[in-house]
Amino acid sequence: MEEPYAKILALETFRVEQVPPTVYYIPNFISESEETYLLHQVYAAPKPKWTQLSGRKLQNWGGLPHPKGMVPEKLPTWLQSYAEKISSLGAFGGKVANHVLVNEYLPGQGIMPHEDGPLYFPTVTTISLGSHTLLDFYHPVSRGQHTDSEQVPAPQTEEQRHFLSLLLEPRSLLVLQKDMYVRYLHGIQPTTSDTVTEKVANMAACSTVLGDELRRGTRVSLTIRHVPKVLKTAIFLCKGK
Repeated sequence: MEEPYAKILALETFRVEQVPPTVYYIPNFISESEETYLLHQVYAAPKPKWTQLSGRKLQNWGGLPHPKGMVPEKLPTWLQSYAEKISSLGAFGGKVANHVLVNEYLPGQGIMPHEDGPLYFPTVTTISLGSHTLLDFYHPVSRGQHTDSEQVPAPQTEEQRHFLSLLLEPRSLLVLQKDMYVRYLHGIQPTTSDTVTEKVANMAACSTVLGDELRRGTRVSLTIRHVPKVLKTAIFLCKGK
């Protein structure tokens, strides 16, 4: 059986140090021409492929993950090639990525702190297109103990729980594993600009310096993952006679 947390040897030089395990950040993972191509493919998708949510809209490729198993759908060629490229690095313990979530964030949009959940192999990989963002990480909300004599302490604020950020530049690849995937929450603040502070853990690998103010543009992310539980039997629709 493959070890899900074996070192990704091909990426060890891109490991972000002095943070909980494990973060790999690869700037310029794709070229500008690849970025243009991928953005074209995203926006060429049929309108029904888009789902509008509060704060973002998305496309789901590969199937809908479900606790009982995902009914697999073949990835389009333009996504399959990048799923295979990332998988070949060993990101998914020898497995091949079979699911891609495409998110579009306009300036001022974000997503609240969350976990990705147990339906995926415990590694997430993300290619950023079009604009940067700051991905913020948070300690889970502390829960006090109920006692007869003491009141349960109020949960810590989101600001107090925020302990580091990662700057995701256009064309970069981010890989999260271990504690950074399963223990901590991650989210994106709904703002139109970001300030590079000492909490940006991967600053040394980026083209920015402390204090820079970065204006957000429209960002598209390709979140490429492996869903282990896949239904073996295909579902067929009855054809009209």
